[in-house]
Amino acid sequence: MSNLKKLLKFMEGYRLVYFFGMLSVLISQLFTTLTPLVLQTTIDNIIGDKAIESTFIENIIGFLGGREYLRTNLWIIGIIIVFIAMFRGIFLFLRSTLASITAESTAKGMRDSLYDHIQRLPYEYHVKAETGDLIQRCTSDVDTVRRFLAIQLVEVSGSLFMLIFILTIIFSINIKMALISILVLPFTFLFAFIFFSRVKKSFEAADEAEAKMTTTLQENLTGIRVVKAFSRQKYEVEKFDERNKDYKVLTYKLIKELAAYWGISDFFSMSQVGAVVIFGGILTYRGEISLGSYVAFISYINMLVWPVRQLGRMLTDMGKAFVSLERIDEILKQPIEILFENNKMPEIKGNIEFNNVSFQYEENKPVLSNISFKVKAGETLALIGPTGSGKSSLVHLLARLYDYNEGSIKIDGIELKTIDKGWIRKNVGLVLQEPFLYAKTIKENIRLANPSLKDEKVINAAKTASIHDDIISFEKGYETLVGERGVSLSGGQKQRTAIARTIINDCPIVIFDDSLSAVDTETDISIRKALKKRKNKATTIIISHRISTVAEADQILVIDKGRIVQRGTHDELIKEEGLYKRVYNIQSSLDEEIVS
Repeated sequence: MSNLKKLLKFMEGYRLVYFFGMLSVLISQLFTTLTPLVLQTTIDNIIGDKAIESTFIENIIGFLGGREYLRTNLWIIGIIIVFIAMFRGIFLFLRSTLASITAESTAKGMRDSLYDHIQRLPYEYHVKAETGDLIQRCTSDVDTVRRFLAIQLVEVSGSLFMLIFILTIIFSINIKMALISILVLPFTFLFAFIFFSRVKKSFEAADEAEAKMTTTLQENLTGIRVVKAFSRQKYEVEKFDERNKDYKVLTYKLIKELAAYWGISDFFSMSQVGAVVIFGGILTYRGEISLGSYVAFISYINMLVWPVRQLGRMLTDMGKAFVSLERIDEILKQPIEILFENNKMPEIKGNIEFNNVSFQYEENKPVLSNISFKVKAGETLALIGPTGSGKSSLVHLLARLYDYNEGSIKIDGIELKTIDKGWIRKNVGLVLQEPFLYAKTIKENIRLANPSLKDEKVINAAKTASIHDDIISFEKGYETLVGERGVSLSGGQKQRTAIARTIINDCPIVIFDDSLSAVDTETDISIRKALKKRKNKATTIIISHRISTVAEADQILVIDKGRIVQRGTHDELIKEEGLYKRVYNIQSSLDEEIVS
């Protein structure tokens, strides 16, 4: 019942449309069951001389001209059957149309809701979530629910209506013959239900094999540069062939199981039809049922066989749809990140103060411990330290991608946690180590946050990031398409484009999270000089492993194992023993070796 409630919630705005679709199913099945009754009445009461027991039917025959007139004008019966088929077709069309409108609209609403909700989920959720799983929930799971609404639910409803109508009719005609007609049907349904419940594992195995094959293809296409660079084509072909073979074997196994099911269910169904034909013929010969009733029973049993065979599969598919519905709802239940919670959006100048800040991702596993420092607006702070020492975590706290567990962080004297996350992120520009560019033009990527920015500002940002000269050397300049993930640009060009995209917003605080590592030393110096010359000089935090990048910073923090182990300027730090001096000596000796 809870799954139906979830489904009804997603169907909001289209419930009435779907109700009329289900009503059309009922009416179409009603018309389907009328044809055998018309044939029975024609054979028994018009062609034959059997007395008409129903006043309603007698009135209809009288309205059409009477028994004798219809006996000599049987074409009228043919027209009635054609009209019944036509009305049935109209309601079948309405059923499919209304169900499809509801299904497609519901699926669109679900996809929109999922996409919107995923965008609003906190950074922490995305770090832990598997991208492939999220994509599957937004695509195949939604499509499973869509098919259930458009096809399977109406089929189940149609089959149930058909069963109710036919069972009511055949038991009203002859109880003994009705019992014979449904003798095998319970076994057919039970066999179908058990079979599809058990074969579900084969369905899932084939789906998983297809997913692995698709993942292999996706990885190959995404990493085609690496494949070519390491001449791994043969290995990749063999790997794909192996995944493809697994998919083929599992799919073939599934097809064999389905073939066995349809063969056995056909035997049950044909046995049921055979029983009706044989026993019905005997009862007709004995005069226990009329010829018209015999023809009606044969027609009805043929109508019953298919829905009963399919009902087990449809119920299994319904179970799959409900599983998909739960997977979708699982995402929508995740608490979203509220960007503007307090409506506190103070003017940010760039003064930063950390006071005994501690942070951990998991309990009893501290990442940062008692971090304290101050940075004045417009100054440059550099962070240096081994990989995994907590440098990136520190700047993630400043952008409120995570909230600190203990201590205090203040921006211009205001506690960071009281400032809205959305406002902080608009004022803190973060250039990541691994830049991500969209498959758009260079200009569109640079002014991503504000598409209305003038070209002049785009060019100035590109000049500051030392990418302008590279851009104008391209045939289409700023209109050059960078390809998926910026594949047409070099690593340094992608990094500098990402830097331009950040600094164009004139954020009062700019963070370079090891993002200058992909550029050469000369370009690194050029970018830092350009940043210093800007009118509205921002507070700059630079994370780097390169001493030459951090040397000119107003303050350098050396972080190791989540703690500040050294602090000072470059000149101060190279005079004292410690991690900074060791790194400086190593890099200096390497530079001397390269020069010599």
